[in-house]
Amino acid sequence: MHRIWVSGYRAYELEVFNDDDPKMTVIKSVLKGQLQARLNQSTDTFWLITGPQSGIERWVLEVGLKLQADYEQLKLALMSPYLNVEKRWKAENQAQLVQMRSLVDYHASVSNHDYQSAQQLHNYQQFMLDHTDELLLIYDPEMENNPDHKSKPFWDYRAAKKYAEANDYPIMLIDFDQLQEAAEEIAENHPELLKRSQKS
Repeated sequence: MHRIWVSGYRAYELEVFNDDDPKMTVIKSVLKGQLQARLNQSTDTFWLITGPQSGIERWVLEVGLKLQADYEQLKLALMSPYLNVEKRWKAENQAQLVQMRSLVDYHASVSNHDYQSAQQLHNYQQFMLDHTDELLLIYDPEMENNPDHKSKPFWDYRAAKKYAEANDYPIMLIDFDQLQEAAEEIAENHPELLKRSQKS
């Protein structure tokens, strides 16, 4: 069995505000390629484990749901840091999370309480690290320029690096340069994908 934690930026951190943004098409293509490369190596059970946030976490589950048609070994888990994590979200995002929970193979909250303190977020990170074999993170450390506001993957990356100092825990970063390369490749070889996302 292999377990991968996939995370990264929230949608607004990437300035993605609707489903026809070409950036989403590029990111999903990259995520699909990364998952397929791993799934093609073995037919052993493969757990994709991620969180509830709109953005990379939601998109990788959407990619995973499509891949399950071709990879029977792929299982999807949606883990929340605490109960009712979506309570203050917009209604549309709440509905999307409810729907996703109904589609994945497993979902649960690490904490059995509503939000109480930042410690729940630390506990969540530790849970994800303890229950996965590697981290795939869409994150660019060079873009972390605001000392007063750090992105979501900043904290996940920091926790994973510390964990990896004492554990065999591979961390794979996909940065903005790699995403740009993927966008250029799609534009050259499959321009219809980007046009479709702009028109839909």
